Amino acid sequence: MRIDSLRLQLLRWLLLPLAGLVAVNVFTSWRQASATADLVTDRTLDASVRAIAEDVRIDRGVIDAIVPPVALEMFDTGHRDRVFYRVDTAAGRLLTGYPDLPLPEPPPKASAPVHFTGSYRGNDLRLAALSYPLVGATDGERVTVVVGVTLAGHAAMVRELWVGGFGQQLILLVAAGVLVIIGLGRGLAPLMRLREAVMEKGRDDLSPLPDHAVQSELRPLVAALNTYMGRVAGQMAAQRRFVANAAHQLRTPLALLSTQVAFARRTGEAGERAEALAGAEESTRRLARLASQLLTLSRAEPGSRRPRDEDIDLAQSARQVLEGLAHLAVERDIDLGLDVNAPAVTRGDGAMMREAVVNLVENALRYTPKGGTVTVTVDGTAEEAVLMVEDSGPGIPLDERDKVFERFYRVPGTPGEGSGIGLSIVREVVDGAGGTLVLGTAAAGGLRVEMRLPGA
Repeated sequence: MRIDSLRLQLLRWLLLPLAGLVAVNVFTSWRQASATADLVTDRTLDASVRAIAEDVRIDRGVIDAIVPPVALEMFDTGHRDRVFYRVDTAAGRLLTGYPDLPLPEPPPKASAPVHFTGSYRGNDLRLAALSYPLVGATDGERVTVVVGVTLAGHAAMVRELWVGGFGQQLILLVAAGVLVIIGLGRGLAPLMRLREAVMEKGRDDLSPLPDHAVQSELRPLVAALNTYMGRVAGQMAAQRRFVANAAHQLRTPLALLSTQVAFARRTGEAGERAEALAGAEESTRRLARLASQLLTLSRAEPGSRRPRDEDIDLAQSARQVLEGLAHLAVERDIDLGLDVNAPAVTRGDGAMMREAVVNLVENALRYTPKGGTVTVTVDGTAEEAVLMVEDSGPGIPLDERDKVFERFYRVPGTPGEGSGIGLSIVREVVDGAGGTLVLGTAAAGGLRVEMRLPGA
């Protein structure tokens, strides 16, 4: 069952193993208590059989078997145990005691007591048997002494020893639980203070949290929070820049469109009106293209939509893009070609990949002068798929190549009508596919852009 409270989880993980250890220790204590009670009972039985055996003697041919009172009184522990005994000659003749008291199997042979258990008259007994030389006998005759005692005292001793140990273990467990609860309360206090510090921050306050006042175990969490807030701050700043730049990019063509429409309404000349309307149409086209690029950039950003995972044939995608842009190449008198050196298949979002190729080819066509060349080359292996776009345009200086991936950035002095977000779209798509984007110099002196993507 899932526990939402961190305090309860820690308490469970601390106390449950401790309770298991206590249970094992309690069982071990019971075993030790039983062993101790067995030892005490056996030692008492040993003393009893020896006291009886040493008092059995032969005098003038008559065996005198009198049981000394001390041999029985040593079992008087206040638990009303009953004591049974018997003394037999080596020939099996009963000298004294209870004739049907159990004997050990096999009978004892040495002068060391033998311990065993038995049942007599409905009572469970612990017994000891001793084979002992008959005092005063000249022929080495021996007697066998058996003493048995009921187990009430033994059971009471086990209980007293075990209950004492169990009580100590229980007290230890309760004390540990109380100390753990207190310790958890004190140990989680810095986490609560960290929570309060986070809650007290303003909506726009993304400054780092201090980590000097927390324990070393919480510093990675604070560092992670600070890193996350840094990323959020960077994304918010980038978003603000994006909105500002997008507004700036939209403001200019909108103002121009408004002026052209107003001029067309005021002029009375048909030629001027047609020229103004043609300009308005061109401004509308630019606005539509810019809006389309902004939408594509938004869709290419991580988390903006559910990513697709499909096989993408780069040669087929490039062929479709070139067919769609062939009219632009014809208008600019640019030689637009496609070279497929080897099949190149990758995995990802096919629609977004085609958008990336569109932006690369459009950029190349836009900045390549009239009569130039734009070549798309597709190559690949099992591990990598490569699409390369080369043009004979002015290229990009080395010190500007890191900046052109920024949104709405254009190299100073660059002619044309670009918006500065084409390469930003390409980078977002390539990053999302797990590939790399490399800028270089083409053989014709222009720009070479390589998309290197993982093979399918």
